[in-house]
Amino acid sequence: MKIEYDQQADAMYIRLRTGIVAESDEVRPGVVFDFDAAGRVLGIEMLDVSERTDNPRELAMELVGA
Repeated sequence: MKIEYDQQADAMYIRLRTGIVAESDEVRPGVVFDFDAAGRVLGIEMLDVSERTDNPRELAMELVGA
């Protein structure tokens, strides 16, 4: 798993596996799942991260430690 936070875009991407994105689905406002052709989740994009948590970097550390 790899987590990237773009402070300028206020977006976080959680890469679960490598692959080619065949489809994306916004499962709730500001949360997009990327799927490969077999339907496996490749990654999760979260938009407006600063509105969801006080410290986006702390959120990333919690996800890695989970």
